[in-house]
Amino acid sequence: MSRRRAPARQAPPRVGILMGSDSDWEVMAAAATRLDAFGIPYEVTVTSAHRAPQRTAAYASSARERGLQVLIAGAGLAAHLAGVVAAHTALPVIGVPLDTGMLRGMDALLATVQMPPGVPVATVAIGKAGAENAAILAAQILALQDARLATRLADFKRELTQQVKEKDARLQQQWRGTA
Repeated sequence: MSRRRAPARQAPPRVGILMGSDSDWEVMAAAATRLDAFGIPYEVTVTSAHRAPQRTAAYASSARERGLQVLIAGAGLAAHLAGVVAAHTALPVIGVPLDTGMLRGMDALLATVQMPPGVPVATVAIGKAGAENAAILAAQILALQDARLATRLADFKRELTQQVKEKDARLQQQWRGTA
């Protein structure tokens, strides 16, 4: 499965979203949704550190020349995908541990975060929250060289603040018994 999506003006993908299985899409779609909201074009690919190591290495090795700037890799269980990808590129790699198996993603978290010196993987939370945060982190990386994206991120942060204020106002009304 390889899918490209370039919102708005059909720009080439800037972010690659990788996952070890198509069943991981249910979680990794949260990254795609957030990238869509920021207007960041991306591509989606299924590959595997264990079942398709050459495919994974080729994808990572060619990512920069294909115009990608950040890679997001989601995997569960042994979760070596992000590390293998990081071993084959100098692009930023963000690992998303997936909540699979009996350990509820803790094995994936440890496999993703425990990288040897020289092969960094930025690791986010387990599951959908992590997938969404991976997209936000990718946007923050891209925004270092993209003023319009930096503005969209600032707007997003203001929206988060506004949501907190609204939630507090509702809570205050309930607490005081005026709701």
